[in-house]
Amino acid sequence: MAITSTEKFKLHKFIKSIEKFKGRHTELVTVYVPAGYDLNKVINQLSQEQGTAKNIKSKATRDNVQAALEKMIQHLRTIGLTPPNGLAAFSGNVSEREGQEDIQVFSLQPPVPINLRLYRCDKEFILDALREMCDTDVMYGLVVLDRRDAIIAMLKGKTIIPLVKTHSEVPGKFKAGGQSSVRFARNRELAAVAHYKKVADYMKDQFLGKQELKGILVGGPGPTKYDFVDGNYITNELKLKIVTIKDLSYTEEFGLQELVDRCEDVLASEEIAAEKKIMNEFLTMFNTNIDKVAYGENDCKKHLMNGVVDTLLISEEADEKTIEEFEAIAKQFNSTVKIISTQTREGVQLRDLGKFGVILRYAIES
Repeated sequence: MAITSTEKFKLHKFIKSIEKFKGRHTELVTVYVPAGYDLNKVINQLSQEQGTAKNIKSKATRDNVQAALEKMIQHLRTIGLTPPNGLAAFSGNVSEREGQEDIQVFSLQPPVPINLRLYRCDKEFILDALREMCDTDVMYGLVVLDRRDAIIAMLKGKTIIPLVKTHSEVPGKFKAGGQSSVRFARNRELAAVAHYKKVADYMKDQFLGKQELKGILVGGPGPTKYDFVDGNYITNELKLKIVTIKDLSYTEEFGLQELVDRCEDVLASEEIAAEKKIMNEFLTMFNTNIDKVAYGENDCKKHLMNGVVDTLLISEEADEKTIEEFEAIAKQFNSTVKIISTQTREGVQLRDLGKFGVILRYAIES
């Protein structure tokens, strides 16, 4: 289930607001309550944990854990029933000064159902499940290969979904008796080409035409991956989606995880690149075709309500209630909504233009 731009914006904002807190010991409490689970059972468990916490040797840690659990229990009792999509709750001493107490509790009713049941005390709040919700509509193709093996998978959020494995008929480096070295080398090359063509065909079957596919990550040991990508095997449409090629130590499932780990910086920059691309489109029209864009809250709202907006751009610094109002209108007229961060120069420009911008479906004289 995909989440809306506003829901993703709120989720990002919530994560950002609490990921900065660090405990001096394992004293920050994280609780995930899955959809449909009895909240009273969670409260009873936390009450038992309060008793167990009496055994913590350090007085400061013991006091912080017990206070965090008490604050969490009180908060859950005020909620009463588990919300439809479950609950994520966090409690602990967030004071920046050692020796001072500032026990806070934070909770979120997620935009999609939580299937995770978790209680943990740690030095930081456990936020991976929420981060994955932000990424559920982002998909990348993964291809890991060498001359002998290849595996194709999909990365959805943080989850790797293997799709196809294949093994080549490329013989080993040592020729069989009776073969000339030239003939043996030629046979190895022919088998490698057949392997590349087979992998390219699998890529075409799995990735071509998938609108949700943002890009393709390729990796593997040695030069094989470059021979494959640079050769005339992959269709142009898919080749244009290749984001990066990485050197790996492994193939198969281990290689998939290594590829994702080595592409964390690339995946983060890809999100920024997507923002820059749509903002550059807006700014180019602003300079060359001003009748097809508008900016500022009032003008953008007017065009939205008239149903002429193709894409609505909203700065992350806009008021949350206004964002919700604009997104509701956009939904009525099938307008695309993009929340734009201020991490780029273009995002700062949108903020300075009044935090709202629209690309219209056709030119309208002002």
